[in-house]
Amino acid sequence: MNNRAIKHCLTVCLAQSFQASQLREKLLDTTRAQIFRNAIIVDFKGGCSIVFSYGVVVHWNVPLDERRSLHEMLLDYAIKPDDEPQEDNFSYEAGCEQDKIQHDHIELQSGDFMVLLALSHAMAQSIKLAAFEGNAIDTIHATGHLPQALAREGAIKLNRKAMAQIRGQLFLTKSDIILNYDLLDIPEFFWEHPEYQHIYSMAANYLEVRQRTEVLSKKLETIHELLEMLADEQKHQHSSALEWIIIWLIAVEIVMSLLDKLF
Repeated sequence: MNNRAIKHCLTVCLAQSFQASQLREKLLDTTRAQIFRNAIIVDFKGGCSIVFSYGVVVHWNVPLDERRSLHEMLLDYAIKPDDEPQEDNFSYEAGCEQDKIQHDHIELQSGDFMVLLALSHAMAQSIKLAAFEGNAIDTIHATGHLPQALAREGAIKLNRKAMAQIRGQLFLTKSDIILNYDLLDIPEFFWEHPEYQHIYSMAANYLEVRQRTEVLSKKLETIHELLEMLADEQKHQHSSALEWIIIWLIAVEIVMSLLDKLF
């Protein structure tokens, strides 16, 4: 008979990132917290929350009131908080025969906080990857009419300012993701604690972090192609404007010459 308690794990992406040093000081002063590289473990009675500097927190068996209280504190140090934070839910139990994940249920041989930290790295990467995917998809959808207009009409009917704004938004989305792309590599934590890497790999494989990263790369390629297309179109508009200016200057010169000869 299985007498193991089934507990709840919740991963939340609250913001683009946290003000790491200030948040670290606050948590060390006001909670029972430990630092592990870019992760802060906040200890609660019967559970813990693991906070990552890139805007994610993973709760292991933490009651709702304590989660909300921690979120309020984290948001005070958040950079670009998410209007609708993404969440991921799992159930888990410790004291099992082997470590495995199936149907969003985690079975662990040990419930040690280092094991939970190893799992949290993969879960935090997964939810951050979901945020990146959402940003890339939203940007592609928002600009999807541009290549269609170019294919249909042979030109994009936007003024230079509007086109520059769209290029800027595309570039921001691309740079935000690329600058944080190293978050999707194997965390440095496992350089010092390789004995827990198999736990991380198990979760990363289940969450398909590597495959989704490859798909995200293709979305970034699409954004890059849109940027190049807009840059070419803007150059074409600029060249066309210069050509018309030259044509009008020549026309004015011809008219002036004719007037000079007539009068």
